[in-house]
Amino acid sequence: MSDVQDDGWWYCLRHGRVEHGAGCPDSQRLGPYEDEATAARALRIAAERNEAWDEQDENEGNS
Repeated sequence: MSDVQDDGWWYCLRHGRVEHGAGCPDSQRLGPYEDEATAARALRIAAERNEAWDEQDENEGNS
């Protein structure tokens, strides 16, 4: 199995930019995303998910 997928849009953490198709190894990218605009928001999407998970953990701890 290859470490680089040839489809989808990705956000490269190493270079700080959007990539389409094969690029840097998947371990250095977020995605795949359905389009370039979504991939460009990858860091914000990840931050929002982390905030939601933190909130969920806090709420579960108060039960």
